[in-house]
Amino acid sequence: MKRITKKTLEDLEFPQVLRQLEAFCHTDPGRSAVRAMAPYRETASLHQALNRTSEYLASFENDNTIPNHGFEPLDEALGMLRVENSLLPVESFRHMADLAGLIRDHQKFFQKFAEYYPELHAWVSQATFHSIIPERIGSVIDRFGEIRDDASDALQDIRRKMNQAREGINKSFNAALASCQRADYLDEIRESVVENRRVLAVKAMYRRKVKGNVLGTSKTGSIVYIEPEATQRLSRELQLLELDERDEIHRILRALGGVMREYIPDLARYQQIMTEIDLTAAKARYAGKYGGRLPEINEERRHFLKEAYHPLLLLSNRKQGLQTWPQTIELHPENRIIVISGPNAGGKSITLKTIGLLQLMLQSGMLIPVHERSSCSLFGQVLTDIGDNQSIENHLSTYSYRLKNMNRFLRKCDGDTLFLIDEFGTGSDPELGGALAETFLETFYERESYGVITTHYANLKALAGELPHASNANMLFDRKTLEPTFSLEMGQPGSSFTFEVAQKNGIPYSLINKAKKKVSRGKVRFDESIAKLQKERSKMAQTGDRLQEEESKAREEASRLEELNTRLRDKLSSYQELYDYHQRMIHLGTKVDKAAEQYFQNKKKRPLISELLRIVETENSKRKKKTARESEQEKKEKAAIAREAQKEVKAIRKKKEDRKKEAAKKEATRPKPVLKIGDRVRLQDSKAVGSIDSIEKNKAIVNYGQFTTNVSVDQLELVEAARK
Repeated sequence: MKRITKKTLEDLEFPQVLRQLEAFCHTDPGRSAVRAMAPYRETASLHQALNRTSEYLASFENDNTIPNHGFEPLDEALGMLRVENSLLPVESFRHMADLAGLIRDHQKFFQKFAEYYPELHAWVSQATFHSIIPERIGSVIDRFGEIRDDASDALQDIRRKMNQAREGINKSFNAALASCQRADYLDEIRESVVENRRVLAVKAMYRRKVKGNVLGTSKTGSIVYIEPEATQRLSRELQLLELDERDEIHRILRALGGVMREYIPDLARYQQIMTEIDLTAAKARYAGKYGGRLPEINEERRHFLKEAYHPLLLLSNRKQGLQTWPQTIELHPENRIIVISGPNAGGKSITLKTIGLLQLMLQSGMLIPVHERSSCSLFGQVLTDIGDNQSIENHLSTYSYRLKNMNRFLRKCDGDTLFLIDEFGTGSDPELGGALAETFLETFYERESYGVITTHYANLKALAGELPHASNANMLFDRKTLEPTFSLEMGQPGSSFTFEVAQKNGIPYSLINKAKKKVSRGKVRFDESIAKLQKERSKMAQTGDRLQEEESKAREEASRLEELNTRLRDKLSSYQELYDYHQRMIHLGTKVDKAAEQYFQNKKKRPLISELLRIVETENSKRKKKTARESEQEKKEKAAIAREAQKEVKAIRKKKEDRKKEAAKKEATRPKPVLKIGDRVRLQDSKAVGSIDSIEKNKAIVNYGQFTTNVSVDQLELVEAARK
């Protein structure tokens, strides 16, 4: 893919999208990456970026929350670290350890959920985690950002001596404080701190009686701040130890920098990976605001945007509580160029910008607000001519600029180009400018470029209707309300509704009538014919939708009836088999009954046995003899059917039990009515109604007329509540 010019990005308001996206980043490197964003030049990298964003967006809808990725930039620290024997501040080392910890956490997380986040897992797996980075830094700097006492033996010894010196200072100062307090030399505040040293607050009249170093006085001069003589020696010793501590810390940090210098490339790679994670997270959060998703990416040059929204317009209208209309448009090899016409302020330019901006966002690795069944193609270059673009500095009029732009289009347009032109051909004489615009459009068509243009020129509408791989489209306009509907309709040119729009904007009807007389009758009739055709097409489209809906319902009904008919045939067949079986059993029973009747009359066993044997042999001759294997198979089939039936019975019983449990839960959560004496009640799952005679300790005596019963209040329900 080729580089897209800054002018195209500005025409399609891409910088404004980036400004909104930047607000969703957590880190400065992430925000810098957004400001430097541009459409990808490599298709493979683009697909990876899109998949990463889509995976991150999906993480918002499940419990597998991706770890936090905030970090502090290391560019300045790594630059200093490259200098031999450099001294980095403690915070820089902490940021290095934190960044290494982030890489470790993300690698562990995406390793665990690699099946859900394959692209994110592949991205963070590019880095090699070195445990020595956080371990070595952690051995020197604690979690509060302080140098650890055991960072070196020398530092540990220095700090031990410093603690001893501080203890000595405190003891000697407290002794001097107690002595002066007894002598009543001190002011009410007793002590203070001057130049980070504890001092006695001595009354000015007694300053010569207290030995020590005077470090200051109060504003009124009534108090003199004196450091006791006993603490001065220890204070000087502490100052020397503090200098030793600082030197040792510098030595430790330089040594730590020497260890980290080896891992500069890894730390830079960590920052690059986490910057991309921050950028991906920002894209996902931004997409969540406007309903972005990843459409299908195809190689067949089919660009189908279904229910596409302009993201900036959608978010702006949402803040103001206004409605935003989606657009559906399709470009493919059999329909490469679309000419959109219709009234001003009807949404032509917004539709054009929606197509272009969504293409730039998609090719920059961002998700776009379209229907899930949309399918997009990637174009090598996107060319735009949108807006006035007069240039006072270069002495260019609107039309001159547009001609220069068309010259650039003619040089670059090919089969891998998407061009978007607003108000094509304007800026010059309508007839001459229209003819030149028609020639340009034919050239773009011959080069098999893909594009969308908006125009009011009739010759361009006619050309789009004549070319086999181009089509017209129009923005619909309601002539009754004189309002645009912001709905795009494919397949037919639209009227500009010049006079209707003028009437809507308050132009007197007499002036509009006068203007109509100045226009040739043929032009007015042609415009009216387009408007009528547009209206009829809209009616036909509504009728077609209704017929299609009715046809769909009819197909569903026919399918349902066919299924019902099949079930009825199956039932009839089974009933017929059952009827035949019963008839045979009745016939057999009649024969047996006749033999029994004869035996009852003559009491002769031999004829009875002979007759029964004959009946049995006759019945057996009708039966098909089965082998042992077939009999075994039949037994197995019957057993399988029985098991299946048993499973279904268990499933039905389980459903009934679940329904009972659910009903019990609902009953438990439903607020219980407060029962009182005289209420008409009945037991749950009972029809007998009685009245409450008395209630005591959650028990109620219910009178049913002929008898009374003592039951728990929880088992009763009001008759009125039961009816509800």
